[in-house]
Amino acid sequence: MSSLYAVGSGLDIPTIVSQLVAADRAPTENRINNQGTAATAKLSALSTIKSAMSNLRSALDSLSTNLSTPAFKSTVAEGAGFSASSTAQASAGSYEIEVLSLARGNKLSSAAFASDERVGAGTLDIGFAGTTLQVEIGADATLSSVAREINRVAGGKGVTASVITSDAGQHLVLAATSTGAGNAVTVSASGADRLGELSWDGSAGGMTQTTAASQAQVKIDGQLRSADSNTFTDLVEGMTITLDKETAGQSHKLSIEADSSLAKGSLQSFVSTYNATLGALRSASSYNAETKTASALTGDAMVRGLQSQLRGILGGDNISQLKALGITAAKDGSLSFSSSQFDKVQAEQPALAASLLGKEGRLSSSLKSLFDANLDSGKGLLVQRSDSLNKQIGKLERELDDLDVRMEKAYERYTRQFTAMDTLVAQMQNTSSYLTSQLANLSKQTR
Repeated sequence: MSSLYAVGSGLDIPTIVSQLVAADRAPTENRINNQGTAATAKLSALSTIKSAMSNLRSALDSLSTNLSTPAFKSTVAEGAGFSASSTAQASAGSYEIEVLSLARGNKLSSAAFASDERVGAGTLDIGFAGTTLQVEIGADATLSSVAREINRVAGGKGVTASVITSDAGQHLVLAATSTGAGNAVTVSASGADRLGELSWDGSAGGMTQTTAASQAQVKIDGQLRSADSNTFTDLVEGMTITLDKETAGQSHKLSIEADSSLAKGSLQSFVSTYNATLGALRSASSYNAETKTASALTGDAMVRGLQSQLRGILGGDNISQLKALGITAAKDGSLSFSSSQFDKVQAEQPALAASLLGKEGRLSSSLKSLFDANLDSGKGLLVQRSDSLNKQIGKLERELDDLDVRMEKAYERYTRQFTAMDTLVAQMQNTSSYLTSQLANLSKQTR
C-alpha cells in the first residue's frame, strides 16, 4: 500500500491517477454514450412503429376476412322448440318449422337383484348402431361389477351402464349414448344363474325397456324430415338447427338475413388502429418548437415515407369511395367512421366494401404490400433498420468494454510512473539530508 501514497513528493498519487484516467476516458466514453443513447432512442421509436404497423396489419386481416365472408343471423321466436345458428353457406330466407317429436335414446332396466347377489359367469353381447361388444362376466360378479366391466369395455361409446336401487333391490340400467332408433341397444346373454335375465332383443327379454329409442321428426314448410339426432346440419343449407321441445300442431318461423355487424365492428377497429398508427408515426418524428426538442426520428425519411404512403392509400383520390363506406378523413389524415352510413351502403351495395378492403380488395392489396415491404422478416425496411441499430448498439457496448480494459492499463501505468517518481524524490531527499549533515560536521571540525 505504501507505494500508492507519496513518500517524498507529498503528492496524493491515487487521486492524481484517478483524475488523469477520468480525463483520458471522458471524450471516448461521452462519444459512445451519446451515440448509444441516440441509437437506443431510435430503436425504441422504431419498435413502437413496428408494433403499431403490426397491429394495423392484424386489424386489416380481420376486416378483410369479415368483409369477404358472408355472415348471416337467424331469428327464432321464444318457445319455438328449436334454435338455429348460421354459417357462411347460408342464404337469406324464412321457413315455417314444426317440431313433431324429439329424438330419444334407448334405456333398459333389469329386474331387481340383491346388493351382494352373484349374477353368474358367462358372456354379454351388447349391440348398438351395427357394433357388438363382448363383455366377459366372472363367477363372483355382482350387478355393480357387471356395470363397471361394461363401461370399461365400451369406453363411453354407444352404451353406458349404471346401477340404481329401488325398494325392490338393485337394477342394472343400460343407456344408449346416442339418440334415435338406429342407436338402440340390444343384449344377448349366455351363462349361469341369473345372467340370462340381462337380455333384450329389441322387443322382448329379461330386461325392460324404460325408454324407447325414437327419431326426431320435424316439418319444414310442410315437408317431413326424420333423423336419429335432434341436431340437423342440412335441414336448411348453411344452418344448424337444434330441436329442444315438441310443438306438434304449431309451427314457428325461422328468419335468416344478412348480418353486417362483424364487418362493421372490424371496420371500426381498423379505423381506430389506423389512427393510432398515424399517432405513433407523428410522435416518433415530431419537433417541439417551444422547447426546441426533437424526437428520436425527427426528419427521418423512412418515417415520412410511411406517413405519406398510408395517407395516400387511405386518403387522397380514394377518399370519395371510402366516404361511401362511412369513412372520412380530417386534415391531419386521421379517419372517422359512421356506422349508420356503413349499414346503408351494405344494404344498397353489399359488394362495395369487399371490393375495397376485402381479401382481394384494391386498397387492402396496397396496404398488404406496404406491410410486407416494412414488416417481413429479413427484407422489411423496419426490420432491417432495427437490426442495424441493434448491431450498432452491440458495437458500442464492445467499445465500452475495450475502453474499460484500456483505462485499467492506463491506471496501472500512471501509478507505476508516479510511484517511481515519488521513490526518486525520496532518495534525493535522503541524499540531501545526508550531505547537509556531513557539511555541518565538516564545518565544526574546521573551527
